Amino acid sequence: MKRALVALIAAIVLASCRTEPPTLPGAAAAAVVSPVDGIVVGVVSAGLGNVSSFELRAAGIPLTLEFMLGELENPTEFPPGHLAEHQASSSPVRVYFRLEGERRVAYRLEDAPEAGAS
Repeated sequence: MKRALVALIAAIVLASCRTEPPTLPGAAAAAVVSPVDGIVVGVVSAGLGNVSSFELRAAGIPLTLEFMLGELENPTEFPPGHLAEHQASSSPVRVYFRLEGERRVAYRLEDAPEAGAS
């Protein structure tokens, strides 16, 4: 009984220590079509201009979507470092992407309209 309680507490602690949000798996991830609008919830970068990936919470999708950053069509209009500003302000972005295997690779980023804006 005591061992089972300790195992249960350990499992709860480990689950609560998870640092990354859950991502959309397999077939459900492939069902998301480009472009997608959402709020940036995480940016992986080695500096302002060196973004490698980011996570997006899209409207109507309960989990986050991970995007690798490919060569952008519009890097001067929307520099990769601008993603951090969108994350800080919770301003939505529009992501155009293609699937490479099961990975979503972003090739164009834009400011998305605010929810409720016409």
